[in-house]
Amino acid sequence: MKKIIILLLGVLVLTSCLESNDRINFDYELLPIDEYTVPNSFTLGEKDTVNLKYTFKNGCYSLDNVYYEYQDTARIVAISALVELDKACTEAIVQYEYNLIVTATQEEDYVFKFWKGKDSNGENIFDEVIVPVN
Repeated sequence: MKKIIILLLGVLVLTSCLESNDRINFDYELLPIDEYTVPNSFTLGEKDTVNLKYTFKNGCYSLDNVYYEYQDTARIVAISALVELDKACTEAIVQYEYNLIVTATQEEDYVFKFWKGKDSNGENIFDEVIVPVN
């Protein structure tokens, strides 16, 4: 019994020391909204579409999700991208579109803050658009 336990511990120690090169080294990055189209107004309780355009800097980027943060009646919108760090990437710069479905759940006007990046001082830059609710 002791030999089996020692053997299992030895296997465990050896396998824990092996490093796997199969892991993908990645990071997340927020990307600015290049262009957007919002409806003229929302109707309370109904769904509508906000069209977003964004650009991947190279072939190592892929869409993680749309960053959508609530701040009272305002909504901050950006693109969250997954970036592979140890990959040989194509240099292709490609623009994509995403249709964000919004259900108007508040009676107050919506204030969309589309993230455009950061200024030279590291402060966030936003385009703000107000969409009234009928």
